[in-house]
Amino acid sequence: MLDSRAQHLLKTLIERYIVDGQPVGSRVLSRQSGLELSPATIRNVMADLEEMGFIASPHTSAGRIPTAKGYRFFVDSLLVVKPLNVDEINELQDQLQVDRPQALVTTAAQLLSHLTQFAGVVATPRRREASFRHIEFLRLSERRVLLIIVTPEGDVQNRILHTDRGYTQTKLIEASNFFNHHYAGQPFAAIRALLADELKQLREDVVGLMSAAVDAGDAALSENNDDLVVSGEKNLLSASDLASNMDRLRRLFEIFEQKTSLLHLLDLSQHAHGVHLFIGGESGLAPLDECSVITAPYEMDGQVIGTLGVIGPTRMAYERVIPIVDVTAKLLSSALTQQLNER
Repeated sequence: MLDSRAQHLLKTLIERYIVDGQPVGSRVLSRQSGLELSPATIRNVMADLEEMGFIASPHTSAGRIPTAKGYRFFVDSLLVVKPLNVDEINELQDQLQVDRPQALVTTAAQLLSHLTQFAGVVATPRRREASFRHIEFLRLSERRVLLIIVTPEGDVQNRILHTDRGYTQTKLIEASNFFNHHYAGQPFAAIRALLADELKQLREDVVGLMSAAVDAGDAALSENNDDLVVSGEKNLLSASDLASNMDRLRRLFEIFEQKTSLLHLLDLSQHAHGVHLFIGGESGLAPLDECSVITAPYEMDGQVIGTLGVIGPTRMAYERVIPIVDVTAKLLSSALTQQLNER
């Protein structure tokens, strides 16, 4: 346990380092802390903090910098979060007025990136199996039919079917009604099996259309299911703490490209209550050893369906980034629930 004096000096050191990015010496701490302590006393406290692993001394400087353990203690015990003001919240809310769930998720990632100048990430809701809420066929020409698919989440996908014969719009409406009445909400894989039996009872002229619709619908929804949206990863090129090591940056960008490891990390956060932080090596991913990942789950109609967050250097303004992540998750949850209720 740290006494109040050590805690105050650690807090002052970390806040100063976050602002300046330079190792903090005892003379600066003496001026900034507001404590009536001699430089010798401050040096002794800093030596104790270093021995306990809260701060470290770079080889090139007599000053100290925070370690991941120091940041963790700072965030858990010393940090004073600065809530977003009403204007900032209203601006976020206005930006999240988008008419499709997938577009909402993309917008949320972009907002996180823009507001923090780090990388914004959103793990999208998992589609257990591709299904539809509504299907419609529209005649484009003699043998071209537009297939319109509305997903259970409200996203719309269009595909053009090239048929082996012509269909009137009346016949296409009949086919749409049959699909929606019998199969709405069922996975395309199950529909394919059911059609094998039921199409025997249908008129032969719709067999090709139905089969083509199932294949196209399944393919359209599968290829559209991007599990992770990343925005602003190039911002990290401007973070001096990270940009100084090109090999580390390369490995970091490989994580953004491959996505699997990040998805696993975000999945761990999905069961957390509120904001969750991984600082440095806590993520278990070596390329993120010099980074912090701040996450929060988001919901639709009271059920957690995904996680969003920010990835940046460990030297970040936690008091501002934490509420940005928290508020964005809550506003995204509200927007998704509102869309669901309006359907």
